[in-house]
Amino acid sequence: MKYVTEYRGAAEAGQWAELIRRKTTRPWNIMEVCGGQTNAILRFSLDALLPESIRLIHGPGCPVCVTPIEMIDRAIALAGRPEVIFCSFGDMLRVPGSLKDLLAVKSEGGDVRIVYSPMDAVALARQHPDRQVVFFAIGFETTAPANAMAVVQAARLGLTNFSALVSHVLVPPALRAVLDSPDCVVHGFLAAGHVCAIMGIEEYRPIAREYGVPIVVTGFEPLDILQGVAMCVAQLEEGRAEVEIQYARCVRPEGNPAALARLREVFEPVERKWRGIGPIPESGWNLREPYRAFDAVRRFGLEGMTAEEPAECIAGAVLQGHKRPHECPMFGVRCTPESPLGAPMVSAEGACAAYYRYRRRAGDAPGT
Repeated sequence: MKYVTEYRGAAEAGQWAELIRRKTTRPWNIMEVCGGQTNAILRFSLDALLPESIRLIHGPGCPVCVTPIEMIDRAIALAGRPEVIFCSFGDMLRVPGSLKDLLAVKSEGGDVRIVYSPMDAVALARQHPDRQVVFFAIGFETTAPANAMAVVQAARLGLTNFSALVSHVLVPPALRAVLDSPDCVVHGFLAAGHVCAIMGIEEYRPIAREYGVPIVVTGFEPLDILQGVAMCVAQLEEGRAEVEIQYARCVRPEGNPAALARLREVFEPVERKWRGIGPIPESGWNLREPYRAFDAVRRFGLEGMTAEEPAECIAGAVLQGHKRPHECPMFGVRCTPESPLGAPMVSAEGACAAYYRYRRRAGDAPGT
C-alpha cells in the first residue's frame, strides 16, 4: 500500500476504487495487455485497492518479452559478423538467446551499438559505406511507424548496406490467441493506449463482438488504469461487450492516418512466433516485396535458424496469464534481473521483473 499513499492522486484513486466496489456483484477477471500497465499496477499496488472479486491478469504486453529466442539467436549471429554494425535499443541487449545475449557478443568484440531511433542506424549506414548496418526492429504497432520510415529513408538514399531484422508483433491476434486458449479465464481487457494511438480501435471491435468481451483502451497512469477497470466492470455488469476509450486525450477511434498509410506501404502481416506462446497467424509484420531487399534475414540467409525455449522457464504461462511470476520455482533463485532465464525478467516492462522489483515476497500485496 505504500506506493498508493505516495501517489499524489491517492484520494481520487480511492474514489475510483470505491466506485468499482459498488458496481461489482460477481467475480471478474480482467487482463491488462501492456507491460506498462502491469508495472503501474504493481508499483502503485492498484490491485490492493480493488475488491477481491476483481482479479487483474497480466497479459503478453511486452514486445521484448515475446521476441522469440530464435530471433535473438539471429541477432547474435549477425552481431558477431566482422562486417556488421548491429544496432538495437538497449533493452534487447540482455535478452538471453540459446547460449548468450547481445551484451556478451559486444564484450567479445562484436560491434553492437545502442541507438535511440532507427534513424540513428540509417545515419550510421551513410557514415560507414564499407560496413553492413543492421537495425533490430522490434515492438508492437507503437514503434513500427518509425521503423517503417527508416526503411523508406534507406530506400530513398539508395543505401545497400542497411537492413532491418524485423520482429514486430501485433496485439489483436494475440488477444484472439488468449481467448481461444482452453484455459482462458479472461472476461475483459484493458488495451494499450499507445498501440491504439497508432492503430485506432477498429481491429478490436470484431474481437469484442465475437467473443463477448469488453475492451477498454487505457493510458498508463494509475488513475487511467483504475478508470479503465471501472469502465470494464460497468460493461461486464451490464452485459455489454464493446470497445471504449478511456485514454481519449491521446487515442482517436481512427488512429493516426498518416502512420497507418506508411505501415500499409512498408509492412505486410505474417505468422509470427511469440516467445513462450508459439506461432500466431498474422500476428507479425514483415517487409513487403518492394522493400524486401532491406530484410536482414533474407540478406544474410538466416531463414533456417530455429531454437527451442528452455523447459525450466515458464514465461509462456506468465505471458498468457496462467501463472504469476512468483509461482515459478526459478523466480528470484536462478532467474533474477542480473541473471535472467527468460525475457520477462529482463525487460523493464516484463511481468517477472516487475514482480521482482515490487512483489518479491509472497504476501507483499493482496492477490500476489
